[in-house]
Amino acid sequence: MTNTKITWEELAAAAGRLGIEPCAMKAVYEVESSGDGFLASGRPKILFEGHVFWKELEKRGLNPTPLSRTHPNIIYQKWTKIHYSGNGEKEYDRLGEALTINEEAALCSASWGAFQIMGFNHKVCGYETVHAFVEAQRQGAAAQLEAFCGFIKSNNLVRHLAARNWGAFAKGYNGPGYMENKYDLHLMEAYSRCAREHKG
Repeated sequence: MTNTKITWEELAAAAGRLGIEPCAMKAVYEVESSGDGFLASGRPKILFEGHVFWKELEKRGLNPTPLSRTHPNIIYQKWTKIHYSGNGEKEYDRLGEALTINEEAALCSASWGAFQIMGFNHKVCGYETVHAFVEAQRQGAAAQLEAFCGFIKSNNLVRHLAARNWGAFAKGYNGPGYMENKYDLHLMEAYSRCAREHKG
């Protein structure tokens, strides 16, 4: 693995290719992962989503209901944060438990790296399989940035980030529940901090 943090130069180069201000891109980086897509162990930051795992199991013809009785902390029908470990390394314990049930579905059900992109989005990020996407997330910060660029291009979010339309970007990136977490406000604040830092 190369560097674990995306440099300002890398952010600026990627932002320039997409016609986005570097500080707008850095804002997403800061809000999603506090400016570092890796844990102290060297593994990518992840967050395992049990409600997504429920859907991913159904997609593969598996009934999640009985499984949820024996694995209640990783399989549940509606989103909740009560099962989050609060510790990045312990999220790998939750992922590990899910991997014993269905590997592909498990990898699709975690958000990965500096930009916390869900595994099931691997194709729009430019990876044919979730395994290829996860392997890229492990390679370093540059690969995580590349996946993010692919994601926002494929989902037509570049225009919102370029216009600093934080609400529209937040809705497209994190879903309609973004207001509950004030995601748009956090992006705006992160952008403002960056803009002050790089003024002139």
